[in-house]
Amino acid sequence: MTRPVASPDDPLAGQPSAQPADSSPAAQPASASPTRPPGPALDRQILSLAVPALGALVAEPLFVLVDSAMVGHLGATSLAGLSLASTVLTTVVGLFVFLAYATTATTARLFGAGDQHGGLRAGIDGCWLAALLGLGAAVVLAAGAPWVATAMGAGGDVAEAACDYLRASAPGIPGMLVVYAATGTLRGLLDTRTPFIVASAGAILNAGLNAVLLYGVGMGIAGSGLGTAISQSVMAAALMAPVIRAARRAGAGLLPGRRGLRASLGAGTPLLVRTLSLRVAILATVWSATALGEVPLAAHQVVSSVWNFAAFALDALAIAAQALVGTALGQEDAKRAESRGDGEAEQSDATSGTSTGSDSDHRSIHHIHGSASRGALDAVLHRCLVWGIAVGAVIGVGLAAVSPWLPCVFTSESAVGAAATPALIVAASAMPLAGAVYLFDGVLMGAGDGRYLARTGILTLVPYLPLAIIVAKGAPALTASTTPAIAGTGRLVWLWMAFAWVFMGMRALTTGLRARGSAWRR
Repeated sequence: MTRPVASPDDPLAGQPSAQPADSSPAAQPASASPTRPPGPALDRQILSLAVPALGALVAEPLFVLVDSAMVGHLGATSLAGLSLASTVLTTVVGLFVFLAYATTATTARLFGAGDQHGGLRAGIDGCWLAALLGLGAAVVLAAGAPWVATAMGAGGDVAEAACDYLRASAPGIPGMLVVYAATGTLRGLLDTRTPFIVASAGAILNAGLNAVLLYGVGMGIAGSGLGTAISQSVMAAALMAPVIRAARRAGAGLLPGRRGLRASLGAGTPLLVRTLSLRVAILATVWSATALGEVPLAAHQVVSSVWNFAAFALDALAIAAQALVGTALGQEDAKRAESRGDGEAEQSDATSGTSTGSDSDHRSIHHIHGSASRGALDAVLHRCLVWGIAVGAVIGVGLAAVSPWLPCVFTSESAVGAAATPALIVAASAMPLAGAVYLFDGVLMGAGDGRYLARTGILTLVPYLPLAIIVAKGAPALTASTTPAIAGTGRLVWLWMAFAWVFMGMRALTTGLRARGSAWRR
């Protein structure tokens, strides 16, 4: 098992090639007391991983927030076009977020078992897979931008603005996918600080480039997309540098391996299905908002940008849980292998007439190992869940308090702000629920329980999609006004109630029940 990374420049600096399987800070408290969660010590480790992970997680939503704030002052048409384009772009990029999740789980488990070479080899293959998938996605999105805008129900100036943004931002997709894979590899090394530094620098670069290209050069909404693409490519190069150095130190090759690429794709396919189900829900939401009119659609962009930013902040705790769960399971793998080796040695000794201990002694040792592992997993699950709900509650209260003024950051049009405020309050009310959902997701991903997440991801769409269609086709407004913009505002509230409480509630139910069981602890 490797220690947390000492330097962002060299994830393996000062670390031996292999350490005892029980040397992890996460496992030590649990081993000492399998039945009592090590609260303060585990809290410190969770926060040491989660706080810097926050920077990497909010990179893409932060780009959208900056784009929304800058483009919003060009008018409602540009902001509505950005709403469509950014939803499509984050959907395309988000489909491949399994590159981060799969590499985190695989690398953490291998490093937990003491296999540094194998962990970094998996990370390198994941980065190559990310680059190849990103190139294909960029070409398809740039060529199909007009068709995508039409399929989303846009037309006229709104569709033109959406196409401009999609084509300008498409070259950044390979970089963003490499960011995912490299970030996942570093998380598996228990290094969340390097992605935080890179994401922070990338956000600053993105804001500066957008200001120059959008206002200085006068490229309009296309300048915002190009600035984001450049920032994502620079971030990818910065994150790959420490991964490459670590791979060289561990003796792992840098060229792609066919078997490794297949393994990365196979491990990520269930998570791709799970992510696809989430993106279907998001696309259905923006499709429904588009049917409500230009002003409600622009207001939806404000609310969804804030929601994504807050939700990714909550997911930082899930990343900590994912890395710690993967590490604990890797340690258990190493202990099982050691126990099998002890058993084979005992059998050999018995054959030669020598006894090294009774069967009951070995069963006791196995029981202690299993209890320690279960204790570590239970402690991570419990403490991360507490943190997720508590942080969600704090974010929700803060968001509700500033909801009357927050839309002014994104738009200077009073109609859009008035439409966004009540929907923001609905989103704020569901933040504690979102904290639990993201935590359960992180635990199951860290355990490699992708097939279950894929099945239940499809199941969560069953109650939500009909509600999104009902809103689009004429859900009752919350006001008696016949003015289309005002009526659309009321229906936007219904849409966010369906997404924030029905869809997220279904996710909490399915993942929460799984986390309470033992099937994922393998």
